[in-house]
Formats: sequence, structure tokens, C-alpha cells
Amino acid sequence: MTSKIDDVIGLCCKISENRKIKVTVENSAKGAATAGGGAFIGGLLGGPAGIFLGATVGGALGWWMTSGKFQPLHQIIMELPPEQKQKLYSDVMAVLGNLNWVDLAQLIVLVMGNSSMQMRVLSTILTYATKDLGAKVQYGD
Repeated sequence: MTSKIDDVIGLCCKISENRKIKVTVENSAKGAATAGGGAFIGGLLGGPAGIFLGATVGGALGWWMTSGKFQPLHQIIMELPPEQKQKLYSDVMAVLGNLNWVDLAQLIVLVMGNSSMQMRVLSTILTYATKDLGAKVQYGD
């Protein structure tokens, strides 16, 4: 069973690496809080115009706090503790269903050769990253 978990985690890493997906986990909440806090304080001090100005300044500050702190998603996945890898495995297996494979290489070929399945696995990975890890996602370079 551990071999299957390792294969599915390897598949998740391969898909996220191919799509050049990066995430920030630790600072996304701080950035969002800064943007929201700026809007709130601006609203208290300046009414509707203050909300706009506060949100703009808070959003810029939140962007600055999180910019450059994105890591490749495949790296984050590889560093997950065993219980989180198990959760991701379970989520992806719900998509893969009764698919049978011998090793990671065959699993990658089977999934990458089926664009529908590949997109469903990618969607599952992104949902896991955003909901379970609380990550902010960035695509491409």
C-alpha cells in the first residue's frame, strides 16, 4: 500500500511540476488579512472613499508581503507529513477509481495520456492545496 501512496504522490508532483504551479502557504493569510484590514481601517477613517484607498494600500502591502515567497507545489507536496500525504492520496484515488498500475512510470503514462483524468487529478490537487493547506496558487513562471 505504501508503494501506491508513493506513486500517487509522485503523480501529483509530476502534474504540478509540468504545470509550473507555485504556492505560498504561510503568508497568504497574512496578505489577505492586510488587504482586508486596510479596507476596514480606511472605511473607519474615511468612509466609502477610505474603504477604496485602504483596500488599495492594504492590497499592495499584502502583495508585497507574499511576493517572492512562492514555492513549487511539487516541493510542498514532497515535504508533506505522512498524514497529509494520506489525505491527498485518498482524494486523488477517488478520481482514479479502480485504475490499476504497476509503478509510478506507468501511472504517469496512464493519467497523462487521458486529458480528462489529468484535469480531474489537477483539480483535486489544487483543491487540496487551497482548502486543506490554505495555500495561494500561482500558475506558470
